Amino acid sequence: MPRKQDRRDFIRLTASAATGIAAIGETSGTHASVSEPAGEIKVRLTAGTKRYSEEPSIRWGTARPGAANSIAFDSSRKYQTMLGFGASFTDASCYMFNQLATADRERLFTELFDTSGMGFSVGRICMGSSDYATKMYSYDEGEPDPEMVRFSIDHDRAYIIPMLRKARQLNPDFFLLASPWSPPGWMKGNNSMLGGAMRRESLPAYAKYFLKFLQEYAAAGVPVDAVTSQNEVDAEQGGKMPACVWPQELEIEFISRQLGPTLRSSNLATKIWLLDHNYDLWGRVLCQLEVPDVNKYVDGVAWHGYSGKPSSMTKVHDAYPDKHMYWTEGGPSYREPRYQTNWTRWARTFSQILNNWCRCIIGWNLALDEKGRPNIGHFDCGGVVTIHSETKEITRSGQYWAFAHYSRAIRRGAQRIDSQGAIGSVSHVAFQNPDGSKAAVLTNSGQETSIVISDSGRSVDVFLPADSVITLTWA
Repeated sequence: MPRKQDRRDFIRLTASAATGIAAIGETSGTHASVSEPAGEIKVRLTAGTKRYSEEPSIRWGTARPGAANSIAFDSSRKYQTMLGFGASFTDASCYMFNQLATADRERLFTELFDTSGMGFSVGRICMGSSDYATKMYSYDEGEPDPEMVRFSIDHDRAYIIPMLRKARQLNPDFFLLASPWSPPGWMKGNNSMLGGAMRRESLPAYAKYFLKFLQEYAAAGVPVDAVTSQNEVDAEQGGKMPACVWPQELEIEFISRQLGPTLRSSNLATKIWLLDHNYDLWGRVLCQLEVPDVNKYVDGVAWHGYSGKPSSMTKVHDAYPDKHMYWTEGGPSYREPRYQTNWTRWARTFSQILNNWCRCIIGWNLALDEKGRPNIGHFDCGGVVTIHSETKEITRSGQYWAFAHYSRAIRRGAQRIDSQGAIGSVSHVAFQNPDGSKAAVLTNSGQETSIVISDSGRSVDVFLPADSVITLTWA
């Protein structure tokens, strides 16, 4: 837990030249000139009892080359362009939202998706049920139906599609990824959605299944921007939940001969992302991208962080710089003692992800109850927010507060800029937004410390409380 706060429980920042203090507001398109040392820096802090708190603004002072404990930002060196931040609209999450009173649901929608709030602009949905669902289902149950005569998304019309429409209404640029946990059981060797593997002879029917899903969702007012062929291609999960193993060669065949050509010949602009699994499978990705008929259909790679290291994304980027990296799943456990306050854990993770060429961060369940339900699987995940089953009280997780420091300041189209400096427990990442404004997120997972940041020939001292996340924005 954070140390007991004293008179320095607020963020203490001092410029290297005496300046006035101004009240902080949201980052806007009107900024001081970057050519003058005395520009304003706006500050947001999460630490102790403060949650994305407005703190006194500070101002740049003159440069101090070679200062100890320093981080230098350099916007002349740019990296990936951001797509956005968000979470997953599992059946369970949408069900929990639907349990709220209309006014409470509307307020939470606005808080999460409107650009005046969290500004979530990316989401993920499950094609059929995942382990976080009210029941197990696909869009074509029963006997084999290779022509998709029985195909129906009626299950999703009750509360999933309405929630997606609302998210898009609040944030018109909302980007949606879809991932299946399992094909219909009749397409698999074990005739079940639980575990097992895909039948090769079912690949043509499965491509039709994807196309039908995309067409039906588009007709319902929810276009899907990207798909993966499988959530966690190498996880069978012991047959305890919807899952499907895809050997590398079979996924190559599906994308190159079925899914890729099917989507390209349609009028849809939906992208294909590989893998949708952990960092340690980066070698599999390299092998698949070596196949020309896979490479030509694939926009990028979807990653999870349950095993391996984020640097795997840089390995793939360096080998195939035209392929984009996306982080598509990860969330807290509701059993974590610090579920509501582990913001530095998540902010440190997010900065590591972004410093390895990743263009988006999508959390796992957007909302669950206090016991991680509804859940037909065997994991103990919590939501980005918790909606308590009896009281309907809303609790925000530490991951939520970490997200706030990124999604509220880093907009779609922002480019990561260079940030250099190794300071013990402090992690950092910085971006330049399309309007020219800059944002840096500093995470201190250790004891309180002071650092110096510099940009464009200017410097300023920054005090970082213990266990804190700070967002700085400036022109």
